Amino acid sequence: MNWTDLTLRELAEKLQAREVSSQELTRACFKRVEATDARVNAFITRCEESALAAAEAADRRIAEGQAGPLTGIPVAVKDIFNTEGILTTCASRILANYTAPYDATAVARLKEAGAVIVGKLNMDEFAMGSSNENSAYGAVKNPWNLECVPGGSSGASAAAVAARQTAATLGTDTGGSVRLPASHCGVVGLKPTYGRVSRYGVIAFASSLDQVGPVARTSADCAAMLSVVAGHDPMDSTSIDTPVPDYLAGLDEPLKGLKIGLPKEYFIEGLDADVDKALQEAKEVYRDLGAEFVDVSLPHTDYAVACYYLIATAEASSNLARYDGVRYGVRDEEANHLIDMYMQTRAQGFGSEVKRRIMLGTYALSSGYYDAYYLKAQKVRTLIRQDFLDAFEKCDVLMTPVAPTPAFRIGEKIADPLTMYLSDIFTISVNLAGTCALSTPCGFSGENLPIGMQLVGRPFDEQTILRAGHAFEQATPWHKKQAPL
Repeated sequence: MNWTDLTLRELAEKLQAREVSSQELTRACFKRVEATDARVNAFITRCEESALAAAEAADRRIAEGQAGPLTGIPVAVKDIFNTEGILTTCASRILANYTAPYDATAVARLKEAGAVIVGKLNMDEFAMGSSNENSAYGAVKNPWNLECVPGGSSGASAAAVAARQTAATLGTDTGGSVRLPASHCGVVGLKPTYGRVSRYGVIAFASSLDQVGPVARTSADCAAMLSVVAGHDPMDSTSIDTPVPDYLAGLDEPLKGLKIGLPKEYFIEGLDADVDKALQEAKEVYRDLGAEFVDVSLPHTDYAVACYYLIATAEASSNLARYDGVRYGVRDEEANHLIDMYMQTRAQGFGSEVKRRIMLGTYALSSGYYDAYYLKAQKVRTLIRQDFLDAFEKCDVLMTPVAPTPAFRIGEKIADPLTMYLSDIFTISVNLAGTCALSTPCGFSGENLPIGMQLVGRPFDEQTILRAGHAFEQATPWHKKQAPL
């Protein structure tokens, strides 16, 4: 049997039945990475020695009857998570020599659950990008078409799952960075409610928007991952102290009576014909499952892109000020004095997209412009959040496209930042509102590229969107299709 073709939950069943060992699965994972990653470029660091040791420990736990749903499962994490004793670069030259002294809380919880961390995944530098082309380690390729982008910034988190290199991954989502790659790569990605998963130990881009989220082949697999990493963390002041439900329980409950809202602002002119067709067909599937549709409005959607890129760049400007060559990371050793060292280290260490966003954010926060730009954007953000809360008075879930188009060609938009930023037009409002959303496959384009559907839920109601995603997957074949890699 080709173990890497199985889903996380299928692998868990095989492990529990002792049909395979975690060490066998881990070796199969590394073999698959070796066979495919020269083409996909998903991994920055492979952790073979520590992974096999963790797999051996997991096998002992299974033998002792102490296994959980992730025990012995090989997973990989985006290189934005601190991992003790392992290179943590954020795909940037400025952190090329940084080895983390501790684990991020999400990583620590994976380890406690017995998951096997097989490596660190490529990404857009400091999570800034929609295509995974902004990496010091080179662009990640889409397993469905190696000439296309996988989406960003968690592009490798989705590409690694689509390429069957690992059963599940962890990414981060600041403006769609889990959902967009999941859509482009034909896998499932979950952006939990802000505060549901600890950000402690996650290298910050925009602190009020960043959220940790799983990527896997099914909604059920994402539910298993979320059950482990979710929960209050006193080390993260934005972590919410609210009970964590059993996300795997109730997945099979029928959808009869579920009200799905269709925001008119998301079904617009210019939406790719294949994307529109896939969404229309998905509506019919939900009707057959007993769901009802209602029309809703999110009236401040037109302001979301401007609002997001003011807030995100302002927070990035503040967060990235710490990378100055003094405390950690790469330093320019040829500088003659302190100011030169600051300037040359940052000039050499940061890529062009990171520099662009730092400059935009610094301008928005500067004296005389703070009220006109940053403060106004925060007020608009409140209006956007209220739009979602008002919509949820009429429905249980919102259904929208994830992206205006399927995956585009590598290099197609990199020279036009504004066009690239519009790739996130359907996802960024969810981060501004701080609520949860899921991307699940709902069809393919004429060029055989995956298309994703976004399900948006009430704050802390991940259960409902996971149930809706799971029901759709049980009724359709899209998530079962494998990339021709």
